[in-house]
Parts: sequence; C-alpha cells; structure tokens
Amino acid sequence: MSSDSAWRTFSDLRAAQESILKRHSLRDYALPAAALERSQALFGERLPPEAAVRRILQSVRADGDRALFHWNRAIDGWQGERLMVPPAAIRAALHGIPPQLRAALELAAERIRAFHQKQPLGSWIEADAAGTLGQLIRPVDSVGVYVPGGTAPLPSSLLMSVIPAQVAGVPEIIICTPPASGGGDIHPAILAAAAIAGVERVYRIGGAQAIAAMAYGSETVPRVATIVGAGNLFVTLAKQQVYGDVGIDGLLGPTETMVIADDSADPRLAAADLLAQAEHDVLASAILLTPSAALAAAVAGEIERQLQALERRGIAQSAMQARGGAVITRDLAQAFDIANEYAAEHLCLLLSAPWSWIGRVRNAGGVFLGEHSFEVLGDYVAGPSHVMPTGGSARFASPLNLLNFVKIVSVIGLNPASAAALSAPAETIAAAEGLGGHAAAARLRQGGAPS
Repeated sequence: MSSDSAWRTFSDLRAAQESILKRHSLRDYALPAAALERSQALFGERLPPEAAVRRILQSVRADGDRALFHWNRAIDGWQGERLMVPPAAIRAALHGIPPQLRAALELAAERIRAFHQKQPLGSWIEADAAGTLGQLIRPVDSVGVYVPGGTAPLPSSLLMSVIPAQVAGVPEIIICTPPASGGGDIHPAILAAAAIAGVERVYRIGGAQAIAAMAYGSETVPRVATIVGAGNLFVTLAKQQVYGDVGIDGLLGPTETMVIADDSADPRLAAADLLAQAEHDVLASAILLTPSAALAAAVAGEIERQLQALERRGIAQSAMQARGGAVITRDLAQAFDIANEYAAEHLCLLLSAPWSWIGRVRNAGGVFLGEHSFEVLGDYVAGPSHVMPTGGSARFASPLNLLNFVKIVSVIGLNPASAAALSAPAETIAAAEGLGGHAAAARLRQGGAPS
C-alpha cells in the first residue's frame, strides 16, 4: 500500500495503544496555525480554545443579543436581523423538502418516540408502619437543543434530542443551530425536522455563543435548565464551562466507531461501516479489532477502494490516517477486553454469532449486533438516540435518554414514633461530625431540650 495510505494495521498491541487506541482529553487539542490566525482576527490575540470560549461566554452573558449578533457576523458571516426563525418559515420548510426526505424523517421520528416511550420511568411512594418514603420524577422546566449545521446539517440530531425530551414531559424546548457558512440561512431540512417534532422556537445561533445564549438567556433567547446536543470543539468546551449554571448531557466530542470482526465478516461491509463514521470529522476514530490478519488486509483494500467514491473523501481520509486502523488481536476475547478499555461510542459486532458475545460488552455507547444491525441505522431510524457518549465516557455515561430530562425529588414523610426512634442515631452521627445544631434538632425530637 502507498505511503499515503489511509489505513494502518497493528500486530503489536502496545504500539496500537500508543497510537489509534490512545485517548485524547479535550485539554489536549491545540488549534492549527490557521485557526490561531482566525483567533487573532476575532479577539485581537491568539487565544487557546478554552480562553476563546470563555471570552464569548462572558460577552453574551454581559451583552445579550448585541453579543449574539456580533459573534454571528464575525464567525459565521451572517448579516440577518432576526435571531429567531419565524414559525411560519419552519412550517413552510416541511412542505419545501423532497417528499422522500419528509417521509424518512417522519419514520425516524415515529421510531424514536416509540423506543423512548418504552423506557421505565415513574414516581413511587411506599408507606409502612414507620411512615412514607418515595421518589417523585419531575421533568426539567426547559431544554435547549444544539443542532450542528456546519459542514453537514444534521436534522437527525434534532429528532434524536428533541423527542426524548418531549417523551419525558419537558414543557419548553428551544433549538439553536448555526446559519449556513458564508452568511446563508438554516438548512431547510433542519427546519423541517423541527416542524415534524413540533418545535417552533428555533434560533439562528451557532458555536459557543449558542451555548451561552441558552445557558444565560438574552433579550430574545430564553434561559434553559438543561442543554443537550453535540457540536464542535468550541461547543463542547462551552458546555463544559457553563455546567453547573445549567445541566448538560455530556461532553460529546468527535464520533468514533469500533468494529470487532471475525473471519466470517464481509470486508466490504466492515469498510463501509468504518468509513461512514470517518466522514463525519477529521478527528473521528474508526478502528477494527480482529484476530484475522486476512480480514484486516481485505478491509484495508476495501477502504482504499471505497474512499475514491466518497464525496467527503478528504475528511474521511484525514480521519483514517490520524485515528483509523486495524489491531490484530490474539482472539476475540482479547478484542472485547480492548473494546471495554477503549469504551467506544459505537461498538459493532460483525461476528458469526454476535449474540453469544453480548455478555462480554461492559463499556459502549451502543452495541450493534451483526451485519444487518449496522451503525448507520442507529444514526437515523433504529430508535435509540444517536447522541451517545464519546471520548471514553461510555465507561460512566449513557446515550441520551429520558433520565437526561428529569429530576428525582426524594419524599420523606415519617410519623412521630419513627422520627423519635431514628433521632438518637441521627444525633450520634451529628455529634461525631461536630455539628451541634444538627444534634440539637435531633435531640428535640426525642423529647429533650437542646444544650
């Protein structure tokens, strides 16, 4: 294969761990020279990403709409006069897209809603001789959804984020999405998806400034309780910095897929699945784990061949060269050990008997079982939200689901006898912690007086 091949194969696990399997923190990303020059033009100095985001957040918090218009014009070249899209334009977009696309989006919406309606979620109250304990499940008051709209507008992401919030009962949902680069408007497919979901508050704002608008509010954009949705590095850093002032779904970085395959796998399908993720972003990861050196070689050849036909060939090739490749494992058991350590957003099992291995999966955003359950279906129409944990956060985080949009309120309603019986141990613990006021409050319930 040529020296500029988009694919590498590792037979040495340690070498792979220092290369394609190595995780990168958000703090590791440095801006290229061109981006630093842009930073100089925008801010008057070359700011690192965290500082640039902080500057944008502070300006929107202080100046509201004025700052939003400034950043829209400076960053996206947008010269419009209204941040909010008129509801009539949203409804018109639904009738303006091709009928086949509308039908596909409506099917996706139906399946996403049906899937999330099956998630168990309910309050419970339990009474016994001691009194009553329980939990109340309450939706958050409002949600802001960020929808990417840069190099690839993603109406699917709108549906995957909005519909679970609706099923959870969130009463107010707004959307922020950037105008098209070069000063255009929002892509009509995104507006059509908003119409299908029944959301009428859509704002022409992208990047860190959109996160700031939803977190702190402005004259036009309402402040929300929780922000969800993936975006570029600046969006992700902005979510990180506003967390605590609002809730977030997670820090969702570049997409990633890991394929575990045996020699029964079709190399054409394996290559297609890897390239489907690589074309998202030059920082995307696409990794094959297999004990079959012959399959790895066949997949490499297919990737080189299929790359030639991709419209986004440059992006996919850059991603493959930076973070793509195959690792030849000792056996499938080792492949699953590696996968659990890596904790991929998407874990695809192209195996002769995938169901027999599902018990080995501990860490993954989503697991895709067999060649007919390919990841692209999960991106669009399978049903579960495609907003999934990245960057190894599948070790502790979950795909977007109803729990992202609700709060649990604990209920405590003990009767006097139970309160009196529990007050003595409560006083003991309070005294051990040096909290005299706590101890006194507990002692009062025992019939004594505070000292």
